[in-house]
Amino acid sequence: MGVETAGTRMTSEQIVAANRAHTFFSWSVQGQLDPVAIDRAEGVYLYTPEGKRILDFNSQLMSVNIGHGDMRVVNAITEQATKLQYVQPAFATEIRGRLGAKLAEILPGDMDKVFFTLGGAEAVENAIKFARHLTGRHKILSRYRAYHGATFGAMTLTGDPRRWANEPGLVGVVRYPDTHRWGEAEPRPVAESLQGLEDVIRYEGAHTIAAIFLETIVGTNGILIPPDGYIKGVREICDRNGILMVCDEVMAGFGRTGRWFAVDHWDVVPDLMTMAKGLTSSYLPLGAVAMRHHIAEAFETRMFYGGLTYSSHPVSLAAALATISVYEEDDLIGNAARLGPVMTAHHERLAARHPSVGAHRNLGLFGILDLVRSRDPWTPMTSFNATSDEMKAIGKFFRENGLYAFTPNNSIHTNPPLCITEAQLADGFEIIDRALDIADQAVLG
Repeated sequence: MGVETAGTRMTSEQIVAANRAHTFFSWSVQGQLDPVAIDRAEGVYLYTPEGKRILDFNSQLMSVNIGHGDMRVVNAITEQATKLQYVQPAFATEIRGRLGAKLAEILPGDMDKVFFTLGGAEAVENAIKFARHLTGRHKILSRYRAYHGATFGAMTLTGDPRRWANEPGLVGVVRYPDTHRWGEAEPRPVAESLQGLEDVIRYEGAHTIAAIFLETIVGTNGILIPPDGYIKGVREICDRNGILMVCDEVMAGFGRTGRWFAVDHWDVVPDLMTMAKGLTSSYLPLGAVAMRHHIAEAFETRMFYGGLTYSSHPVSLAAALATISVYEEDDLIGNAARLGPVMTAHHERLAARHPSVGAHRNLGLFGILDLVRSRDPWTPMTSFNATSDEMKAIGKFFRENGLYAFTPNNSIHTNPPLCITEAQLADGFEIIDRALDIADQAVLG
């Protein structure tokens, strides 16, 4: 179907046809695509060209934290774009200085300097460079139930099956044990997980390891909240072995958990920290690597062999500074903290009503429901790295009933924008409640 001439509005059908004919979609078999056309968005809602309203229960990719269409950010973008659109990153700009200073205020501990990137994957790539350049070592430790991005190095650090088609990857990446094993309801004991990490360090040789990477809270692989004691344990192991601790807060950062950063819940300061997504609420692309003061100081007298054409892009920086102001003005981080127990109560209610809900987890507005065919023995609704007829039917139900929720493997993610109200949260869970009747049939027969 042809695209309409300029000045006329395209229908959903025309938009999808044009997108499919001339653009390539991520993580998809192109011939199986059936995307929803979105025309505009406001607050926690998306709207199709025909006006159908969709509740965004995943903040898109756990990233539109302040909600859609906030004019304070849009106006800041416009103001910067009319003043200075771009200079190469060797120049200094006012917006760069202001955002850097503001981030230094909210970052954990003595982290007081950032390197700006295009997004989360590039932040991870550059964190690898910082760690290797600083230590002179080449090995990087990461976990299997992890996603760090789709660029070459970040994809190698990623442990989930998305890395398979991209191998062989970066040399020197070694896996250490996860806190949560696939197909188990609860995390492993803290002592066991930490001992597993120590074993890997012993076998690989601490003197060869530059850094240990971890998503502070694992995101797309299950909203895996580490048991108390684990994050502090990793910090102690890193300190004892002279290894850098790198926390990936691309998804968990900027208020998602009810704190500025997830690591703040455990009073730990990593050596390096990656961020993106909520940094601009995804209004524009931007990521960053934050570093502790002594790491920044080390590069005062040595070269950093890294750079990006769009590092410190002024318009993206303006979006970030305005976004941080929205978090503060609207107390969105407080709202996430206050609604965290409300989300937990919804999860508990669904688990009591539906035998297909095997487990649930959330910290702030970072949540998930794990669906099972049986709680005892524990049998996930899908096999590893797969889907099922039930999960496909749930996805279809959400689409037909105006809910956007992320449903990988056997899970339903519950990650709405931080501006959501208690009533809107209830609306989303009401739709999920009805959808779970589909999953229950797999349990009840």
